[in-house]
Amino acid sequence: MSFSVISKSKKAINIVFSDSKMIVFLEDGRELSIPLEWFPRLRKATIEQLNKWRFIGNGEGVHWNEIDEDISIENLLE
Repeated sequence: MSFSVISKSKKAINIVFSDSKMIVFLEDGRELSIPLEWFPRLRKATIEQLNKWRFIGNGEGVHWNEIDEDISIENLLE
């Protein structure tokens, strides 16, 4: 008997924001909806500040320079 292992990507390809959530789109098609309440710096930021993000590690993390925040995609998945 053989088993195949499905490898799930831990790399993000896009991020959008609603009033209370950050939605992270992964390259394997999954979408993560994360409450901004989990991240005080993001919760307090303006929409302009939230939208000034950049990927780090080729999509393995996200960085906001202006609000000094870094988030690992792998940690969001745990």
